[in-house]
Amino acid sequence: MATKELPVVWVQGAGCSGCSVSVLNAVDPRIQNVLLDEVVPGQHVNLRFHPTVMAGQGDPVIEVLKGAPATLPKGYVLVVEGSIPTADGGVFCHVGEEGEKPIPFADHVETLAKSALAVIGLGDCGAFGGVPSCAPNPTGARGCIDFLPERGVDTPLLNIPGCPPNPDWFVKTVAAILWTGLPKPEDLDDLRRPRWCYGQLIHENCPRRAYFDAGIFARKPGDPGCLYERGCKGPMTYADCADRQWNNGTNWCIRAGAPCIGCAEPRFFDRFAPVYEKTTEERLEDFKLD
Repeated sequence: MATKELPVVWVQGAGCSGCSVSVLNAVDPRIQNVLLDEVVPGQHVNLRFHPTVMAGQGDPVIEVLKGAPATLPKGYVLVVEGSIPTADGGVFCHVGEEGEKPIPFADHVETLAKSALAVIGLGDCGAFGGVPSCAPNPTGARGCIDFLPERGVDTPLLNIPGCPPNPDWFVKTVAAILWTGLPKPEDLDDLRRPRWCYGQLIHENCPRRAYFDAGIFARKPGDPGCLYERGCKGPMTYADCADRQWNNGTNWCIRAGAPCIGCAEPRFFDRFAPVYEKTTEERLEDFKLD
């Protein structure tokens, strides 16, 4: 039986490439297995474009990018890493040229998304705008959750936020698409995040939860106790970091003694900064989500 391929077009806008680095550190399966082997029987990922890891460069690869809608209509998954600058016609982020005229990243995302099978907003920047969209946001940076509706794009969207996201969240989401198809509406929360990994508050599974219930709070770094008074955003953040952990299950923020910074949530830096201070109701009100 012939192997069925799922083409993936991965674009990067205003970001740091940290999401790519995180996914490249996937362990089970390893990234080489994701790209070279059948992720599920009879199904294979074909990475057609990725600015950071591909060997090609220049006009030939830009032609691959621009040609995806025609050569792979409704047959590829578009991964958007980094936020999408929209101010002043998208002048703050260009990818390639058309007749020596730079092409705004926003135009690429709009065109590619319209022809994609699905769009994955990867990382907090790709999903919600991330740090580049922080106030006053002079570049007009947007995440997919805002950008696609504004451009009239109704392609199914999945968001895998985090700064960066855990590689498992991305790899297992792609595997699920290969195995069972796109997630159903009930499989996603209101922010288009998969419930299997963003379905519970970090606070619910935190190993320091007993301290919180007993009213024992850390007052300085290294203290025993709940880290809420030290700025922990676990009570406001949906992710399974406590169970999944990072670096192949080696550790995670709170177990290492640092507070959760809420990086899987929209506008986390605007809403939750300063990182090491308790988040006040006034600040949450000032940066209320639309």
